[in-house]
Amino acid sequence: MITLTVGLVATMVVADAASDVLVARAMKQIGEVTSFRPRALLGTLGRMARSPSFAAGIGAAAVHFFTFLALLSFVGLSYVFPATALVYVLATAGARWILKEHVSPRRWAGVCLVCTGMALVSIS
Repeated sequence: MITLTVGLVATMVVADAASDVLVARAMKQIGEVTSFRPRALLGTLGRMARSPSFAAGIGAAAVHFFTFLALLSFVGLSYVFPATALVYVLATAGARWILKEHVSPRRWAGVCLVCTGMALVSIS
């Protein structure tokens, strides 16, 4: 049971971080939403629908969601939720190395602080 739980948590964390990075990549390719007129929003939605990165991001988000549901069916939320703090590390690493964003040392320290806090919550 432990192996299954660890595998599902790892799948959930990787899928969540991947969905964040893929959707961010798609939105950088699509461009900034500057107008909220219906015609402009429909154009943006059309570009999103044709974006492979966006589709992959939505697929990864679905994997995350259904893995989360599966975990909650036999493990408590107090165990599952702290484990999701690892998403911050993977998503920030993805932003840095895949999306080529600048991630300052202060932001890395914040990610570490969040993870440390969640670790403390999970062991209490």
